[in-house]
Order: sequence, then C-alpha cells, then structure tokens
Amino acid sequence: MTSTVPAFGTRTAEGSALQAVLLDMDGTLVDTEGFWWDAEVEVFAALGHRLDEAWRDVVVGGPMSRSAGFLIEATGADITLDELTVLLNDGFEDRISRALPLMPGAARLLAELSAHEVPTALVSASHRRIIDRVLGSIGAHHFALTVAGDEVARTKPHPDPYLLAASGLGADPSRCAVIEDTATGVAAAEAAGCRVVAVPSVAPIGPAAGRTVVPSLEHVDLSFLRGLMNTPAPRR
Repeated sequence: MTSTVPAFGTRTAEGSALQAVLLDMDGTLVDTEGFWWDAEVEVFAALGHRLDEAWRDVVVGGPMSRSAGFLIEATGADITLDELTVLLNDGFEDRISRALPLMPGAARLLAELSAHEVPTALVSASHRRIIDRVLGSIGAHHFALTVAGDEVARTKPHPDPYLLAASGLGADPSRCAVIEDTATGVAAAEAAGCRVVAVPSVAPIGPAAGRTVVPSLEHVDLSFLRGLMNTPAPRR
C-alpha cells in the first residue's frame, strides 16, 4: 500500500527521458543507519546479549523481519520477532525524536527536484510509523508518494517496492533513477530495472552495469540524474 500526495502527477522532467526519482530513506537522505544499530545493541544488551560488530553489515538496509530474525537466531535471545520489532521501532523512534541529521547534499537535492517538479517517491524498508516521523522533518511535500516496508508483501531486496513506486508515479522503471546506500536496496532497484546511484553508508558497494557509485549526495543533482538515462539499464 502507498500513501500518496498526487502533487506532480506523471509529468516527465522537461528535456529529459528521466521520468521519476525514487529515494531510499535511512542512510541515503537521513544519517540514521547508526541509530538502528544502536537501538539493536541496546535492546539485546537488556536481554543479556552482546551483538558482534560484524553483524552490522548483515542487518544494514534489510527489512525489519530479516534483520531482527537474524539477530534472534544469532544470539538465541528469548524474544519473539513481533516483540523485538516493537522494541526496535521504539528505540529508533526515540533517537530520531532527539536528532535527525540529514545526509550531506540531501536538502539541496530534494529542493531541486521539487523546484523542477520531478515526480519523486520515498521508498523505504522502514515501517510506516517511522517514515511518517521522518517525513515531518525532511518535508512530506517533496514526495508524490511514499512506500513503507510494512506495506508490501515483499520488501527489499525484492523489486516490489520500487515497481510499486514507479507504477504509482506512472513511470517506466527503466526511466527511473534510484538512490540507495546499501547492497540490499541496490539489489531491489536493479531487480526492478531502474538506473541506480549507490551512495554507500556502512558497507562498500562496487560499480556495475546500470549502477553509478558516488561518495555522497553532494555529487548528485538533476543534471546528473538525467544523464543516467544514457547509461545501460540493469538486467532484470
């Protein structure tokens, strides 16, 4: 399911084959990947378990069910997936209520996309309750629609969230530029057939066909995104 604000309709960016821009949230627009790990460490410490730092690369960017399930299995903690999900969301929400730092270049890019009326969607593996809290800070008006991880049957790394977002914007996935920070998100976008800009946050991401890797959003603007349409599309 999606929460839609049909502000931009299906208008194509003028002078470009770019039809829409689809953005991940955690680690891409907001500097919160560390918040999730801190919440996980805190919750499992209260349960009497210490998380291995190496597990951070395993859980980053994944859906809550996969990340939480992995940590339960790895630690043997006596807690259900549903119980852990509530605790992790509570811990994360508490952290973003105190601070919500934007990634460098995020505010400028969102403002530019809005100014040029480029159809834009937020596509996150986070749950709706978390997305709505974050939108209050980064500006819901920047997005024609948003897709949350608990609103699709299969979230990232499956292509479903990005296919849903492209369809909601009336865009061809191959004419959509996706910005992601994790291998999980990149895999989802590429499986949907989108052009991908990877901005690695926690773990490195290598270049590939249909994928461009940059060190930060400060290297990304509308002209850059339009230029992606001249690169080969990833194989679906």
